[in-house]
Amino acid sequence: MANAEDDAAGARARLRDVQAKRGYLLPHHGLLAVAAPELLAGYDAAYTALTLRPRPMSEHDKEFVWLVILTATEEALATHHIQKFRDAGGGDALIETAFRLAAYARGAPCFAFAAERWSGHLPGYDAERAYRDGLARLVAGEPVSPALVEMAMAAAQACRRGWDQVAWHLRGAYAAGADEYELAEAISYVMFPGSVPNFVDACGVWLQLIRDGAVDASPPFRAWAELEGQGGFDEAAGTAS
Repeated sequence: MANAEDDAAGARARLRDVQAKRGYLLPHHGLLAVAAPELLAGYDAAYTALTLRPRPMSEHDKEFVWLVILTATEEALATHHIQKFRDAGGGDALIETAFRLAAYARGAPCFAFAAERWSGHLPGYDAERAYRDGLARLVAGEPVSPALVEMAMAAAQACRRGWDQVAWHLRGAYAAGADEYELAEAISYVMFPGSVPNFVDACGVWLQLIRDGAVDASPPFRAWAELEGQGGFDEAAGTAS
């Protein structure tokens, strides 16, 4: 009995620490505090490094990206990001812009459908051009930079596994003068609401763009792309297709 009571007290203490850092708790925090305290510590450390500690993006831009991702993935629990965006100076008009971008990201397959299935009736139809034209109309006059739009949309498209669109937006981010470290930060937010595998694949799309010379990467990012052996277990086992 004493051990069970000690375990419960320890779990409560761990939860108090998480709540003090974040200002809130979610159900998985409690489960991990009780059943897997080491995993809770690792998870909390990863989340802290991901989004609680300052990184290259401004708080305003970071939270804008979060809102686009969370809306695109219909992640309803993370309402604290609305408050964080407001605290960083974001208003309701830009929150609505984030919603529209998320909706547009989710509608991207319509352009591919038209190009793939109706090409015989639409000679010369270019899905990327049509997608780009619509996006330009959507953000026209909005107080959001082209670079931020590209970064947020790259992340949103990674969440829905739209790899063609991820590539379009990665190229667009470079064309818009986005900082590569901010772009990396934006893409990294895919890990939690959009899944780690989708983040991994988005990194692979970016890596290939650099290798193909499709973007003008800086020396550190070129060094990343030039590093051999990043194809996972299949490559290491000699079974990669």
